[in-house]
Amino acid sequence: MQRRDGGFRSPWAKSGALPPAAPLLPVVPRHWVVERTLAWLGRCRRLSKDDEYPSACSENAVYLTMVMLLVRRLARPAR
Repeated sequence: MQRRDGGFRSPWAKSGALPPAAPLLPVVPRHWVVERTLAWLGRCRRLSKDDEYPSACSENAVYLTMVMLLVRRLARPAR
């Protein structure tokens, strides 16, 4: 039975029926590398607000942040 607003009153699955099988998510190898990099970028205050109108400015801010991270690591004394 259909409602006036276009929705349905009955549930999607019949009672007692098994739910449809959901596809498994594929395992992405080395996904942690992306998550780690995004965490590093998340520490930069400049990137916390996305107020830049052209996307090229935001992209350049990401490049600048990664350069600062790499230079800081290169400047550290070796252990």
